[in-house]
Amino acid sequence: MNINNKLNNMNAKDLELKISGLEKVIKEQQESADQYKVELSDTKKKLEDINKPELTPLQFDKIQEAIEEGVGNFSFDEQDNYDKEFGMEYDGKVYLESLDLTCSHELVENIVKEVYKLFTEAECPTEEQE
Repeated sequence: MNINNKLNNMNAKDLELKISGLEKVIKEQQESADQYKVELSDTKKKLEDINKPELTPLQFDKIQEAIEEGVGNFSFDEQDNYDKEFGMEYDGKVYLESLDLTCSHELVENIVKEVYKLFTEAECPTEEQE
């Protein structure tokens, strides 16, 4: 007896039971697949992080403070740090069309300088020493 004949011979209650069973299997398999997706994501993250140096929460706090200090020491109020473009509306109102920070390298340098204060540079072996 092929599957179509078997399904034709089932009554409504049998079919509802079969549907319920199939939905349950699909749900269980989906939960299992979701668990594997989480495990895969965690494993990829571990691989990505495997060669990163570890820092303590206090060290992370110090880095954040250094970045805040570097940003805080930058003069955002100085008009010469920006390229400004103005536009005019039909009713004569002037508006600021664009504003670009022209000296972002100075901001980066301030941040890097503060972060560098937290570390000492390690000696790296050269190819000749190996």
